[in-house]
Parts: sequence; structure tokens; C-alpha cells
Amino acid sequence: MATSNAEKLARLFLEGNQAAALHFIKQQPNQNRMSLFQNLFTPAMYLIGDLWENNEISVADEHLATGVCDFVLSRLFQISTETTSDHKSMFFCLQGEQHYLGIKMINSLFEENGWQTRYFGASLPLEYALKTALQWKPEVIGLSVSIVYNLPVLKNYVRTLSALPHKPVILIGGRLAEKYDLIPYTNHQGIIMKNLDEVDQWLNTYTVERVNVRR
Repeated sequence: MATSNAEKLARLFLEGNQAAALHFIKQQPNQNRMSLFQNLFTPAMYLIGDLWENNEISVADEHLATGVCDFVLSRLFQISTETTSDHKSMFFCLQGEQHYLGIKMINSLFEENGWQTRYFGASLPLEYALKTALQWKPEVIGLSVSIVYNLPVLKNYVRTLSALPHKPVILIGGRLAEKYDLIPYTNHQGIIMKNLDEVDQWLNTYTVERVNVRR
């Protein structure tokens, strides 16, 4: 059976080979950010997650692969010093959550669309998220949840952040978004994003709606 590109990339991540992984990505014919996320990065990391869940690799192996993937993402899509809009967004994982690559890719999509972003990575306590949101007033706040026992924590984050005076849009993603019904944990105040494609579609629609409102 032929090895897919996602499987090849997963192997490079697990080998800890940053240079080879970066070179492999740069050799792909389609360098569109969304295409790379959907067809390579996400399936590669899902494969690694499956290997870990099946005890075929260790926690150390999974952490090494995550670190290499993070390095490649950072090198490929470096933050631009210029923004093309006044939209602001912030992204982070709930406290106790360490699986941050998905929310990092979402942050990257917003950057690509000209948004000002603040990316906080893994395990951000609610008190610090709230303080930043009160001061900076982001239009969108993106949360990531991947662990089942954090669902009550998600409910508290959504309730608290939705009550902010400037009423930001709350986006909820992560591995649980595709596997579980998160509506009971969102107080019907957040928008659940099951995958990157839904985020991309929402972002494009939202941008068009905002442009039309301003006309």
C-alpha cells in the first residue's frame, strides 16, 4: 500500500527531523495555507494521536512530534507585521489543555485574512484571558477543548467571556468539537467549529457581512 503524504509527514515529525519536515512541506505543489492544514498537518497529527492512543508510541514520542510540527508551522507562516483590517481576535486553550496546534492553525488563518491576533497557546487560566479581553476588546475569542473532563470548564469560560461588555463572538473548537455535542456546555452563546473548513467558511462569511454593514 502506498504511503500517503500525511503518513510521510507524521514519520518525519516522530523522527524529530525539523529540517526534513520543513523541506517536505515546501516541496508540496499546493502551498495554500488551508490546503496544507487540511491535507497534511491535521491528518498527520491525527495519525500520531491514534498511535499514542493505541500505545504504539510513547508520550515522549508524541511530544517530540508536536514540537516539530509547531516548529514547522512557525517557520512556514511567520507573523506578518502588517494587518489589513481593524478586526481583532485572540486564541487559546482552556486551562489544563496542552493540545494547541489546532488553535494555532486557526489563529494563522485569521492572520492570513488580515486580522490582528493574539495567540496564547496552551492552558490559559480564565482570569488572564478575561483581563486581556477586557483591555484589548477582541471581536472574536477562540477557545480549544480536547479533554472530556474540561467540559464543565468550557461552560465557565463561555459564560464569562460572553458576558463581556463589548460582546465578542466566541468560537469553540478542538478535538471534542467533532466528537461530542458541546451545545449544553456553551450556554447557547458560542459557535462550535468542528473543523478548519468550518472556520474558514465562517471567517469568509463574517468578513463579507462586516464589509456589507459598513457600506
